[in-house]
Amino acid sequence: MTSVPLILFAHGARDPRWAEPFEAIRGAVHAGDPGRRVELAYLELMAPTLAEVAARLHADGIRHARVVPLFLATGGHLRRDLPKMVESITGTLPGFTLDVQPPLGESPEMRAAIVDWLARM
Repeated sequence: MTSVPLILFAHGARDPRWAEPFEAIRGAVHAGDPGRRVELAYLELMAPTLAEVAARLHADGIRHARVVPLFLATGGHLRRDLPKMVESITGTLPGFTLDVQPPLGESPEMRAAIVDWLARM
């Protein structure tokens, strides 16, 4: 595998249907690059957690992954909770690193797509 594995990180909800758009995104990214491992992980209320996904990757011999928060902005969860999770994970899994990206909504391309979509309303 030559591409860095992606962990799409979402909040989670009690209703399992809430995850459907994220599962579709994961599927589309994987379909576009079948050799790339693309996983979903959730902050709370749903499984798997980020720690569970990281442990599976580590068990499969992967030592580096990229976390992409599927959030619109950097709030408390991304400022406080995610760094604590990453520190705990990397402290527990020998030689494993996580590269955390900015949230989806902070991407200029995503903002442009939202503006284009809203303009058609």
